[in-house]
Amino acid sequence: MRQVMKMAVVVAAGSLALAACSSSSSTTPAASTGASGAAQIKVGMAYDVGGRGDQSFNDAAAAGLDKAAKELGVASKEASASNGEAESARQERLQQLIDAGYTNIVAVGFAYAPSVTKVAKANPKVKFALVDSTDAKGDNIENITFAEHEGSFLVGAAAALKSKTGNIGFVGGVEIDLIKKFEAGFTAGAKAVNPNIKVQTKYLTQPPDFSGFGSVDKGKTAAEGMYQNGADVIYHAAGGSGGGVFTAAKAAGKLAIGVDSDQAASPALAGVKDVILTSMLKKVDVGVYDFIKSVKEGSFKSGEKVFNLKVNGVGYATTGGQVDDIKSKLDDFKQQIIDGKITVPTKP
Repeated sequence: MRQVMKMAVVVAAGSLALAACSSSSSTTPAASTGASGAAQIKVGMAYDVGGRGDQSFNDAAAAGLDKAAKELGVASKEASASNGEAESARQERLQQLIDAGYTNIVAVGFAYAPSVTKVAKANPKVKFALVDSTDAKGDNIENITFAEHEGSFLVGAAAALKSKTGNIGFVGGVEIDLIKKFEAGFTAGAKAVNPNIKVQTKYLTQPPDFSGFGSVDKGKTAAEGMYQNGADVIYHAAGGSGGGVFTAAKAAGKLAIGVDSDQAASPALAGVKDVILTSMLKKVDVGVYDFIKSVKEGSFKSGEKVFNLKVNGVGYATTGGQVDDIKSKLDDFKQQIIDGKITVPTKP
């Protein structure tokens, strides 16, 4: 999640050269030549804090880029943000990607909105995709947004159906409106199953401190407290901090719910996959791939593109089989949301 955003050391002002933007800056080898010899589409991917390898939000975006490289033969270059960096660093990162010839830019995360606003205006021929925000608008900007509350409703229902204590938890990375959408949907889904269920809620940090999206220790401590207070299922929307939630679940013999990517399927989380009940899938990969495909096909359109349950833009994971016995109930809730019979709140 929203978003996103795993924290790293603040870069010094003099380290804004593209190669030094992040340890994950690279040119994708698989996209070094065009699949058919035609002129390649060149895509610059600007990740939020944590970059490729966060097992969550950024990795979902990376999956879309990898698919485009494989299927569409695009060339790509990647760079990541650092925790606490100045706004000028984000602007510089985007401009350096453009100056290097990567004139189709994917900015991963709402924090890029101010930078995209300025850089897109200065480069009107460059096409931008801004993930998780409509705050930057322009003829050359596509806003990729998601109905996180709808997907969170389904995993909230799953938590309530699986809870034996009638006590569950939500850990948010940073207390911002985007993450509150996850909380609102999760709580609504849980209460649709059990109106009397207790939902413990904890946000790890408050803005402008965004370290809550990348602190395993903070996630672990918050989850430990909830499990000690009777919760037996915890949903995190906390980016890299979610690793700590899973660790706490493992130690307590309880369950946790992942976010953004299918976290039980992540090789890096193999040691805790047995405690991951499900994950709320936020298909950033689909949004990224669709943007790149539209550029390649000449069908790019500016403005907001919403990925909701109806278009399969959000959902829940079934890896591990722990929700197989309740899948029919979850799918019934899904259909009711699609049909408009259930309206999921966006605020707690």
